[in-house]
Parts: sequence; structure tokens; C-alpha cells
Amino acid sequence: MEFNFNSTEPLYQQVAEQLEEAIFTGSFTEDKQIPSTTEISKQFHINPATVLKGMNLLVAKELIEKRRGIGMFVKVGAVATIEQQRKESFYADYILNVVTEAQKLGLTEEKLVQLIERGYQNGTN
Repeated sequence: MEFNFNSTEPLYQQVAEQLEEAIFTGSFTEDKQIPSTTEISKQFHINPATVLKGMNLLVAKELIEKRRGIGMFVKVGAVATIEQQRKESFYADYILNVVTEAQKLGLTEEKLVQLIERGYQNGTN
């Protein structure tokens, strides 16, 4: 995990995002324990209350759960939840804008699909 202490984004939000990314990429797997607030706070020199606030964001999103006396665990289904949320964000943040711009340019749906296919062919992946 990496944190930008000079960012305008609050540290607790960065903690939540970093943990969510680690869950999504498989660094923290479903039904397994994640590092404690104390471990994260000591390792990255962050106030434990800040780390806990970030973790609580993920509890609210139902990605992790508190197990009393044991710690925090990644919920089963968390990866699918994150993937669905990211797909919805992708649609709202990118697709709607692309379609709006394509319509302004007078591009048909077929032409837009051709451009997307061209992008995939010329992409690095």
C-alpha cells in the first residue's frame, strides 16, 4: 500500500481504496483476515482511528466484516461486488460520455462500435 500524505483526498479514503484494490486483485482473498488497524497504522505511520475509519467504509460497502475478538475479514462475494460497482462506475463515468460525444459528432452506433473495435485492435492488451 502507498499513501499520499500531500493529497487533498483524505487518508481514510486512501486506506479504503487501497484495501479495496488489494481485495479486487487478490492480495486479500475472500473469507481471509486482513491486517489489523494496528498493523497498518504502525507500518504506514497512520493514526489507528484513520485506518479504522477507512475500514469502516468497506464494512459499510459490505466488502469486509468485523468478527468480534478476531479481526476484519474479506466477505465472501466481495470481489464480485467490487467488479459490479466498477462496471457501473465505468458505464456512468465513461460510456455515457462517449455515447454523448459520439451523438454530437453524428456517429452512428455501428460507427462507434467500429471505433471501439479499432481501439481494442490497436490496444496494448
